[in-house]
Amino acid sequence: MTAESSDAGPAEAGPHDRETIRDRGTIRIGISACLLGQEVRYDGGHKHAGLLLDAFGTSVEWVAVCPEVEAGFGTPREPVQLSRGDDAIRLVTVTTRRDLTAPMDEFVRRRLPELRLEELSGYILKANSPSCGPREVKVFDGHGGTVVDSGRGLFADALIREFPQLPVEDEGRLADPRLLEEFVRRVFAYYRATKNKKL
Repeated sequence: MTAESSDAGPAEAGPHDRETIRDRGTIRIGISACLLGQEVRYDGGHKHAGLLLDAFGTSVEWVAVCPEVEAGFGTPREPVQLSRGDDAIRLVTVTTRRDLTAPMDEFVRRRLPELRLEELSGYILKANSPSCGPREVKVFDGHGGTVVDSGRGLFADALIREFPQLPVEDEGRLADPRLLEEFVRRVFAYYRATKNKKL
């Protein structure tokens, strides 16, 4: 588990939200590790989302997760894609067609209970990722050559099912300032609601 803090002040939250967060402590938000600048992508690179991180300010603690690295796939690694199997959507390497669904499922079973203990108030996922994408991820046929459907990445699907009320978005949609502002407000509201339940 990795947690990091942003270095810039909040950009999108209103004055009331900023005051509330500073008064009540640190919000913890789950995030795809590559968006924090960690070099965990299949090619050894990252997708640092600086403007997005800056919107939350110094009171946010980021809980970084890379499902593919934590599942033991390594870096760099052969890229993977979602593939429609006979019984379910599978996670398969693009070239060698190795089925990595089982180790990903094992990672999910181990990691979700740990994330519950983190008491997250939101989660930002990597768009279009076969592990982390929360929507419209390409699903290929069994040979990997034709797109036949779209869905969620395997980790994202399990996360959303496990925490149905948790505010979840991807960094692609949050490039829209209006969606980012709304997401920030949802995160703050979720934090306040869960905090009040404990008082």
